[in-house]
Amino acid sequence: MSANITVHLMRHGEVHNPQRIVYGRLPNYHLSEKGQQMVRLSAEEFKRRADAGSRFVYLACSPLTRTQESAAPITELLGLEAHHDERVIEADNYFEGMHIDAKELATNPRHWKHLLNPLRPSWGEPYQEQVERMVGAVRDTARKAYELGGEGAEAIIVSHQLPIWLTRLSAEGKAYPHDPRTRECNLASITSFHFDELDGSQRPTLSYTEPAAPLYSGVIQLPGS
Repeated sequence: MSANITVHLMRHGEVHNPQRIVYGRLPNYHLSEKGQQMVRLSAEEFKRRADAGSRFVYLACSPLTRTQESAAPITELLGLEAHHDERVIEADNYFEGMHIDAKELATNPRHWKHLLNPLRPSWGEPYQEQVERMVGAVRDTARKAYELGGEGAEAIIVSHQLPIWLTRLSAEGKAYPHDPRTRECNLASITSFHFDELDGSQRPTLSYTEPAAPLYSGVIQLPGS
């Protein structure tokens, strides 16, 4: 089926986290003031595209606090209700709720069994399981956009760094194990998946933008965020 559908995966903005906790799926971690500015810039980018002719017809987000808050300015500017989708939630992580540094990992034996297999990974939700749920959500969202808007329609999903990055690796046919420092998925960034058809026989093409790049200076980015 010819479709020409685009699904944009937007990462949430910076979270207020002065204790540098791996907050993972914990509730009530809110955007910082800078994080609110970041997602506003991304929402304004979507609004500029809409004013130029893009047709955004559907908005989904992870049910966590920081993604709901990141979706809010998109709702304001585009008039789209944010639908919660559990499939695009942050990855499960053994280190959730902890402040972790190299010394803690090296000297605390209780962590060691969770570090044995970085290819799975042994410290959290397997990469393959994340990809399966995310790809399912993206494909379903693409079909929803087509139902609502027909050819050329676009949708937005607000999610988290690791799930977005793994979805991109999957679309590019690349291996999932990686160095977290190499992820091209900055705060409030937009990774776009362009589908020419919806039957799953072709890989989408990709594009990536960082509307909030002017605000990245001094920001601390942690795995699990």
